[in-house]
Amino acid sequence: MDHKKPLLALALLCAAGLTQAGEKEELLKLRNTTTNLIKQLVKQGILSEKTASEMIKQADADADKQVAEAKAAAPKETVPNDEVRVAYVPDFVKDEIRQQVRSELREEVVGDVMQKAKKEQWGIPNALPEWVRKFKLSGDMRIREQSSFMASDNAPNGTYLDWPNINAVGGLGNAFNQGPNAYALNTQGDLNQARERVRLGIDVNIAEGFDAGIRLASGNIRNPVSTNQTMGNYDNRYDFNIDRAYLKYSKFNDNKFNWLTVMAGRTPNPFFTGGSELVWDEDLSFEGLFGTVRHQLGKSELSDASGGKGPSVFTTAGIFPLQSSTGLSTRDKWLVGGQAGVDWGLNNQDIAQLGVAYYSYQNIKAVSNTDQANNFDCAFNSAEMNQSVPQYMQGGNTLASICNNQITSNGQLVTTPGLAGLASNYNILNINAVYDMALFAPTHVKFSADYAKNLNYSISSEYRDIFVNGGTNLGQTGQLPAGQTNAFQVRTDVGWPKFDAFGKWSVFTYYKYVERDAVLDAFTDSDFHLGGTNVKGWTIGGNYGLVKNVWLTGRWLSGNVISGANYGVDVMQLDLNTRF
Repeated sequence: MDHKKPLLALALLCAAGLTQAGEKEELLKLRNTTTNLIKQLVKQGILSEKTASEMIKQADADADKQVAEAKAAAPKETVPNDEVRVAYVPDFVKDEIRQQVRSELREEVVGDVMQKAKKEQWGIPNALPEWVRKFKLSGDMRIREQSSFMASDNAPNGTYLDWPNINAVGGLGNAFNQGPNAYALNTQGDLNQARERVRLGIDVNIAEGFDAGIRLASGNIRNPVSTNQTMGNYDNRYDFNIDRAYLKYSKFNDNKFNWLTVMAGRTPNPFFTGGSELVWDEDLSFEGLFGTVRHQLGKSELSDASGGKGPSVFTTAGIFPLQSSTGLSTRDKWLVGGQAGVDWGLNNQDIAQLGVAYYSYQNIKAVSNTDQANNFDCAFNSAEMNQSVPQYMQGGNTLASICNNQITSNGQLVTTPGLAGLASNYNILNINAVYDMALFAPTHVKFSADYAKNLNYSISSEYRDIFVNGGTNLGQTGQLPAGQTNAFQVRTDVGWPKFDAFGKWSVFTYYKYVERDAVLDAFTDSDFHLGGTNVKGWTIGGNYGLVKNVWLTGRWLSGNVISGANYGVDVMQLDLNTRF
C-alpha cells in the first residue's frame, strides 16, 4: 500500500486548513468523554480509583510523547516565491479524490482484513445454521457443606409434629405406625449434610420480541423451594427436573427501554423482592401468566449526562394455579398477585427501589369431614376434602383437622387426628424497599427492608381440632388462636455489587421476624430455621471471589421459635459457587 501514500497525503493536506479547528474540538470532546467514562466505571465498581488515575496519567504521557515525536520528525517546509498555496478545495475535487482513494484501497484493505480474520479465527457470519445461533446456554453449580446445630434447651423429640410427612403418608395414624421419625420433627440431634445444586438453562430467540426459556435443575421434585440434592444416596443418580419452561414477549421503545414484558409457563419470580426471602424463597419458580409494564418519568432518553437512569415506575400482575384437581375446578387453588413500584437510578449512581404488592390465595383453607356417623374417618372423605390437603408445607402455619384416623394402640382402637390443612385464609400485603449507596465505590453499602402482613386471618369455629406451633392441639370450639400475622426483615450489605472475580468481596447481615400466619409457610425461606414460619433470629455471612465466575459463600443462620416450646436451630453453610 506504499504507493497509495502520496495520493492519500494530498487529500489530507487539502482538507487540513478547513478541519484543523474542528479536529481540535472533536479531540477535546473525545478526551472529556473518555475521562468521564473512566470516572463512571469507578463509581460502578468496575475499576478502582488507583487504576483509573494511572490510566489517565499514562494516556496523557503517551499523548505528549507522540506530539513531541511528530513535531521533531516533521520537515521544515519552505514555500518558493513562485508558488501559491490554496486553502480551499472545491467539493467536486474532494469527491473525485475520495472516490479514487476508495477504489484503489478497497481491494487491498479487504484482503488484509480477511487475512487477519483467518489468522485470528474471527467468527464468520452464517458459518453456523441460523437456528443454532438463536440458542444460548448458561448454567451454575454449587457445592455446599451444611451443618445444623440444635439448641441444648430444645423441647424433646415428638413435641413438634411433622405435618408435611403425616399428610404424605395418609394421616397421623399411618405415621404413628411407621415410628417417631415419620410423625415428629427432630429437635435434639445435630445434622451434617453435603449438598449439591446444578442448574442448566437454555434461552431461545424465536422471533423479534419473542423468546423461550428452559431450565433444568437438581433437587427433589416434591419440594418447590429447594434445588439442593443431598449427597449420601449410595451413589444413586441425582434427580434432574424441569425447573422453568416459559414463553416471553418483550417490547422496547425507540430508546431501547423495555416497557412491556409478558411471560407464560413456569417462570422466574415476577415480583420485586429486593433480595429478601421473607415471602418467596429464591429457588421458587412460578407457574402461570403475568405481565409487567414500565414507564419512565420526566424524560424520554434512557439515561442522562450524569449517568442516572432517572425514575421509572412499574406494575406487575399475574395469576398462578397452585393445585388443580380433575373434575373439581371450583376448588382449584390459585394465587393472584399484583405489585406497583418505582426504580430510581440517581445521578450520583445510588439506586433507590420500592415495591408494594398484594397476594391473594384462593381455596386454600381446610375443608373438614362432617360425617359424624362414621366418626369423621378419612376413608369417607369427599373429593373436596382431599383437595383441601396442601400438596406441600414446611411448617409453622396454623392447621385444622380435615378427618380422623383410627389406629390400634395396646390392643384398643384409638381415634386420632388424620389429615390436616390450613386453618386460615392468606391475603398478604408486602412492602419492599432498597437503597444502594455508591458513595464509596467500588465498595457499595446497601440497606433493604421487607414487611409482610396477612390481612385476611380468619379461623372457622367449626373446626374440631386446631394445631398451632407445630403440634399443640387447641381442641374444640372456643379456643381459637389469636392472630400472629406480621413479618419483617432488615438487612445491610457492604462490598462489591458482584464478587465473581478474584479479590472481590461482600459481607451481609440481617434480622428476620416471621409470625405464625404472616405468610404461607410453603413458599418462604427454606434455609432459615430449616424452613417455615413462627421464627425469629439473625444471619451473618460473606462472599469472596476466587477466580472469574468462581466464589466462596459462608453463612451462619441462627433462629428460634416465636411461640411454643423452645426449638432453636443454628445453621452453618459453606458454599463453593460457579457459573458458566
